[in-house]
Amino acid sequence: MKDFKNKVAAITGAASGMGRTLALELAQRGCHLALSDVNEKGLAETAAMAGKLGVKVTTAKVNVANRDEVFAWADQAAADHGKVNLVFNNAGVALGAFLETVKPEDFQWIMGINFWGVVWGTQAFLPHLKRAGEGHIVNTSSLFGLLSLPTQGTYNSSKFAVRGFTEALRQELDLEKCGVSATCVHPGGIRTNIARDAKMDNSISAKTGANPETAKAKFDKLLNTTTAESAARQILRAVEGNKRRVLVGPDAKFLDKVVRFFGSWYQPMTTFFAKKTMLG
Repeated sequence: MKDFKNKVAAITGAASGMGRTLALELAQRGCHLALSDVNEKGLAETAAMAGKLGVKVTTAKVNVANRDEVFAWADQAAADHGKVNLVFNNAGVALGAFLETVKPEDFQWIMGINFWGVVWGTQAFLPHLKRAGEGHIVNTSSLFGLLSLPTQGTYNSSKFAVRGFTEALRQELDLEKCGVSATCVHPGGIRTNIARDAKMDNSISAKTGANPETAKAKFDKLLNTTTAESAARQILRAVEGNKRRVLVGPDAKFLDKVVRFFGSWYQPMTTFFAKKTMLG
C-alpha cells in the first residue's frame, strides 16, 4: 500500500494516544476512518478532529475483548464505508503484578484486550480487506514483545503473543498472495496515558516495598522517549514500505540490539535496571 488517499482504515483504541494520532495522520492523507474505543467521550473528540480534515469518519463503542462486538463492528464499518483497506489493532492496557500472585481476572483482562483483541480484529476484518483487493493489518506489540521485565509478566505475555501471531499471519498472507499484508509494531516509550492508566497489583509493594503508585509514576517517566505523532508517522512509513515489523523509537531500536547481542543474558541487566529505576 503506497498511499492512503481514499482508503478506509479501522482503528481500535482511537480515543487517545497512538490511536488518535494514527487517525489524524491518516485523515491528513485523505484516508477515511472507522474508529472504535470503549471511551465514547474521547472517541467523539478524535472523530471531530479527524472530520475537520475532510474525510468520512464513523465511530463505534467496542470492547475488543468481546469477539461478537468486534465482528459486528467490522461488518458495520464495511457497510458504512463500502470497503475497508486497513485495520490497526492498537487498543492496549497495562498491568503491574508479580506472576506468582496475579489475580486470574486481571490476567484475563489484559490478555483479552492486548492479545485476543488483536486476534478478533484480524479475523473480523481480514475477509473485508481481501474483498477490497488491497489491504494491510497493523498489530501493536511492544518493546516488551522483544524483552521481558519483572512485574510486567502479564504485559510481556500479551505482547509476545501478538508478535508470534502477527509474524505467523504475515507468512500465511505471503503464501496466499491475496493482496493483504501485515506488520508487527514494537513501540518503545511513547508519550501516551498507558502507564498512568495501568493497573498496579498490591504484590509489588508486598514483594519489593515499593509504593505501587510511585512505581507507576517512575514507569510513566521512562515512557517519554517518542511522541505519539512521531510514532504514528513511523508506523505509516512501515506500512508504505510493507515492513514485517517496525521498531518505534530509539529505545526500541537500542534494546532490540541489546537482546540480539546478549541473548538471555539481557535478563540480569533488566532486573538490575528495574530495581534501581522503578522499584527502588
